[in-house]
Amino acid sequence: MSRKAPTEEAVSEIDIVEVLKRIPHRYPFLLVDRCEEYRPHQSIVGIKCVTVNEPFFVGHFPDYPVMPGVLIVEALAQTGAVLMSKSLDVDPRGKTIFFVSLDNCRFRNPVRPGDVIRMHVDVLRARGGLFKFKGQAMVDGKAGPEAAGAPAW
Repeated sequence: MSRKAPTEEAVSEIDIVEVLKRIPHRYPFLLVDRCEEYRPHQSIVGIKCVTVNEPFFVGHFPDYPVMPGVLIVEALAQTGAVLMSKSLDVDPRGKTIFFVSLDNCRFRNPVRPGDVIRMHVDVLRARGGLFKFKGQAMVDGKAGPEAAGAPAW
């Protein structure tokens, strides 16, 4: 009986160990816990489990903690970075990833402690080291921020 090695297309989940291997972000700015539904060069779903212990909740806001929208957008960008890093098999050491634009961003619902954000990211265009993504963050199937942007590698 022979076994074939799994292909990239067969990867269904990217755990925190691989996320840490794929992008340079670290606490307190790492905003992706794991990824699912990875399709090379096409799409990915990032997962962020939001806890009351997040450092930004201390000041945003003490009596009604809400995750800042800009950090949700950053989490979408990090999810896109995991997608491209894995698709291109890039070693992030010594590399800097820049988020260079954001179009049509809308914030629909607040993200609070205890929420699990599912970040759907699709590649719209790729040219050289520049990628344009479309992303949407969802909590319990409800839309949160959605945006199109162009992170550069």
